Amino acid sequence: MLRLRLAASPQASAQHDREKTVNVDVIFCGTPEFAVPTLNALVEGGFRVRLVVTQPDRPRGRGLEVTPSPVKRRADELALPVVQPEKIKSNLQFRAQLEAIAPRAIVVVGYGRMIPAWMIALPPLGNINLHASLLPKYRGAAPVQWAIARGESVTGVTTMRIDEGLDTGDILLQREEPIRPADTAVTLAPRLAAAGAALVVETLRSLDAGGITPRRQENSLATLAPVLRKDEGRMDFQRPARELHNRLRGFQPWPGAFTTFRGKNLNVWQAQPAEARMQLKPGELRVDGDRLVAGCGDESALELLEVQPEGKRRMPAHDFVNGYRLQPGERLG
Repeated sequence: MLRLRLAASPQASAQHDREKTVNVDVIFCGTPEFAVPTLNALVEGGFRVRLVVTQPDRPRGRGLEVTPSPVKRRADELALPVVQPEKIKSNLQFRAQLEAIAPRAIVVVGYGRMIPAWMIALPPLGNINLHASLLPKYRGAAPVQWAIARGESVTGVTTMRIDEGLDTGDILLQREEPIRPADTAVTLAPRLAAAGAALVVETLRSLDAGGITPRRQENSLATLAPVLRKDEGRMDFQRPARELHNRLRGFQPWPGAFTTFRGKNLNVWQAQPAEARMQLKPGELRVDGDRLVAGCGDESALELLEVQPEGKRRMPAHDFVNGYRLQPGERLG
């Protein structure tokens, strides 16, 4: 006799998931938009989020209006308790608050503070960090940006147990994510955030069931993704065009890509490597029909597609050419 197995309804599956994890008390530490999908996933997965820890409200935007973090806004919408300590390492009140909760796990996603030893030792399942790279590659504050800027075709997300180093803890689970040719840090980050949220839930469930064997990172394979500085966006036309293009994609929305033209700042919003090699000096401009190209290293060239002169609006390259009447031999930088 043929027996059919009927799939459970979405409502029944969700209820089953909640029943599997209802006894896991969690503290969530996070600040940026990247962390919000993980907070959502924990709540939807039935974990008891006993406390949300996030950075204090900061001045943001052009008007420098004091604004809560994305995580705080979402926690308020979910009616979760929130605490925003200025410091945590020697904050006795904060320590007592966490010890009173006695969480089974602490989940950390882009919180923005080093986790102190007392906090690392507190939960039985550990402090579980979601990192936006395939560790040990791209340890540090800007893994999404640097993976694109350095021309990677694949990145991913990693869950790890936090130790006292910088992204050096034991790896729990990893998932790969392709970097598409047109990806920027702005388009890639949400996909990594969604993949990472699911991975955190899977990690916690597996740890609670004793189903994960942590593995040490191979330090000899480690690379760094340091905090971005404004000057990283300055275009060095001695670099090959492909490298300049990758850096433009990676350093969105900040610090972007910029150079100078006729002594004033010029932002480059969109560009692509030119297919043909051109005999141009680094930074030298040439108008080729409707195209505007700049010479780069290794005899390559970068086609500029959208630029923004200082004090002006963003404009297609052909509007820039028509408006500024480029002269032979003019250059950028």
